[in-house]
Amino acid sequence: MKKTININDFKVTKPIHLKDISTTYDLDADKDKIEDEMEEVCEDLADIQNAMYAHGKYAVLICIQGTDTAGKDSMIREVFKELNARGVMVHSFKTPTKLELKHDYLWRHYLALPARGKFGVFNRTHYENVLVTRVHPEYILNENIPGIDRVEDINDAFWHKRFEQINNFEQHVSDNGTIIFKFFLHLSKEEQKNRLLRRLEKPSKNWKFSPGDLDERELWDSYQEYFEDAINRTSKPHAPWYTIPSDDKPTARYIVAKILYDTLKTYKDIKEPELEPEVMANLEAYKKQLERE
Repeated sequence: MKKTININDFKVTKPIHLKDISTTYDLDADKDKIEDEMEEVCEDLADIQNAMYAHGKYAVLICIQGTDTAGKDSMIREVFKELNARGVMVHSFKTPTKLELKHDYLWRHYLALPARGKFGVFNRTHYENVLVTRVHPEYILNENIPGIDRVEDINDAFWHKRFEQINNFEQHVSDNGTIIFKFFLHLSKEEQKNRLLRRLEKPSKNWKFSPGDLDERELWDSYQEYFEDAINRTSKPHAPWYTIPSDDKPTARYIVAKILYDTLKTYKDIKEPELEPEVMANLEAYKKQLERE
């Protein structure tokens, strides 16, 4: 790869305006080269995951957000395909169930957090509770929150409190050993149109299309406004957001994989545990014992 990825080019460390951030990124490499580099990075990431699984002191939480067609599913499939399946748990959060609505909105996300030694991937995340619900505040009424009886009760103070709760949630899990990555797959409206058209044109993709996708597309500006606000309010040193140019899927996948690997390799204490001195001293004897069988 001719161009070196600098993760700070994508990390949100100050207020951003999404309209000023490009949805494309030139890696100065052809598709084959990008895929070759991607494979190497994913293998390196798998080595870290194996060590982390044995080490057992950190968990990794990867949160992936983006508009419809941003490439969340394929991102997860390609970035984590080299990792040991026993060490990766993927959760896709859909419309809350009746049981989930009987609990606070973060309950189902707490239940899905990765154990120490494992990776957890949230495909859509707890941020749906300050994104789709801001575009459609009537959904909040399904939560049956005391004091929230009508849409007019959902004011700025309500959203401020919800962002504060999310920040506290992430601070808590970070303090207890979870390394948090949050990726916003930044897609252009034009590219979303092209991907929706491909869904309609390809029989193998038809099942992904819903007429509701077009209704939500009409609300593009509102979604962009609330994505931007959520990112600016919740990108913290312990739980940073990364804006990923996503008009080209292979490029986006490589950037995400590289950010994960380059960050995790800085944790010098993540390493496989050493054998007990007595076991180490007798390795040759154990080998000979097996060879004599």
